[in-house]
Amino acid sequence: MTPDARCLYAVTEATWPPARAWRDGPWTLRDGAGGGKRVSATTAEGPVTADDLAQAESTMRATGQTPLFMIREGDEAFDALLADKGYSIIDPVNLYVGPIEPLTQDPPARPTTYAIWEPLEIQKDIWAEGGIGPARLAVMQRAKGPKTAILTRNGQHPAGVAFAAMHNRIAMLHALEVRPEDRLTGQGHNATKQAALWAAQNGGEYLATLCTQANTGACALYTSLGMACVGQYHYRIKEEGPGT
Repeated sequence: MTPDARCLYAVTEATWPPARAWRDGPWTLRDGAGGGKRVSATTAEGPVTADDLAQAESTMRATGQTPLFMIREGDEAFDALLADKGYSIIDPVNLYVGPIEPLTQDPPARPTTYAIWEPLEIQKDIWAEGGIGPARLAVMQRAKGPKTAILTRNGQHPAGVAFAAMHNRIAMLHALEVRPEDRLTGQGHNATKQAALWAAQNGGEYLATLCTQANTGACALYTSLGMACVGQYHYRIKEEGPGT
């Protein structure tokens, strides 16, 4: 059975983990150590009230974080509560998944893609050029289980990178980055195919990924490879001024 959104939420957490996560009442709170919204957002693990929300906000502020929540499928009542409290939607994200076998057909020409761990310095450089710095590299290091860093080449020069990790036989592709001068040359296609080949070699049954809905190019790439959009999530944030 194709993994659904709930399954992929767990895969995302395992393959792109926060520095720390802990339960507090109806909440799971996270410390992302600067690694971005995905590893820093708080999630509701059941029904919540306005009083519960105030508790979570207080905890996040006490740890130096702006209140930020991830809204998943089934969180519609919580989403409405946040909207009523002045929280804005930010970064709606699509979740994609497909079986491994079709993705391993017609592999990239060799030697144009590689699966390497630990990442090479050139991979770190390409990530850095795209704004993926040390805090997000630390997220990759924290992931348990099989993982790899993808490198693609355009002719004689390195062109693209990605990170993939495995959880419960589902590999998830993260942090796909292609140098601007190498875009529209098939680097994203090759990186995704290489991730599928790596997953197959490590017992994977499905390849999953995620991208913001605003990134229409990436969404089109994954759809073109036969991956299905099986769900979404988004964030709610309320910007706070001094003294708030």
